[in-house]
Amino acid sequence: MPPRHKPAIQRWPRFGDFLALTRLNRPIGIYLLLWPTLWALWIAAAGLPSYKNLLIFVLGVIAMRAAGCVINDYADRHFDGHVQRTRERPLVTGKVTPREALWLFAGLLGLSFVLVLFTNAATLWLSLGGVALAACYPFMKRYTFYPQVVLGAAFSWGMLMAFTAETGSLPAAAWLLYLANLLWTVAYDTYYAMADREDDLKIGLKSTAIAFGKADRLIIVLLQGLALLCLLLAGGAFELGLAFHLGLAVAAGCFAWQFYSTRSREPLACFKAFLHNHWAGLAIFLGLVLDYVIAA
Repeated sequence: MPPRHKPAIQRWPRFGDFLALTRLNRPIGIYLLLWPTLWALWIAAAGLPSYKNLLIFVLGVIAMRAAGCVINDYADRHFDGHVQRTRERPLVTGKVTPREALWLFAGLLGLSFVLVLFTNAATLWLSLGGVALAACYPFMKRYTFYPQVVLGAAFSWGMLMAFTAETGSLPAAAWLLYLANLLWTVAYDTYYAMADREDDLKIGLKSTAIAFGKADRLIIVLLQGLALLCLLLAGGAFELGLAFHLGLAVAAGCFAWQFYSTRSREPLACFKAFLHNHWAGLAIFLGLVLDYVIAA
């Protein structure tokens, strides 16, 4: 006698394909986008962000990261099949069609836009820049060796929006946080690109990993150092204390470990170094939260 209820995987056979396309099953990108956004939100609100804005920005980060993954895979659908790490992605295997991917991208953007409608006019107008950066980033690796800079600009945009959402204004020191995150993003995404460098060279895609060449690790650690310097300056401008600086020290330790662990430039080691940046971002956030708790 046949089973009365089919297993969920049979009832929803394509759920896994769309999950893989949005990479919601691989949350590292959410973390790397979320921590800096929360840095800015906490600083803008002096340690007490509104529940409404906290929910809006957490959900917005998840939706925009998913949208970014979808449009990235759409842009790379003719290239990913030639890269060992990406050859099983849904658009490459045909499990999701390009048209379906574009509809999903539009839906995720629509969800993000609805969330922004619950903020204010300044944040709404600012969000348009973030959408433009997110949409154009995936195509940059065809035209420039520095697509990671565009990614950094996109990943940092929510920090500016956090300030306008909480305060209605954008203080000059907020740009120090923006620059810090941009530099950090270029650094960790270069580790990511180093894992794919040989495949990218074969198919003609560009990245900072290729542009930096043998100086890659040195440039990465310099970028990370500059990011920490910008955060130190921002900490001074926003009168942050010891706990914040301890968080920066832990992040510096993470960066040192990444530099050491990638000395062989083995692709898996570079990919692990990329993933490890999640802990650096978390350490800075926890330092910020503790700093405001102590000061309260």
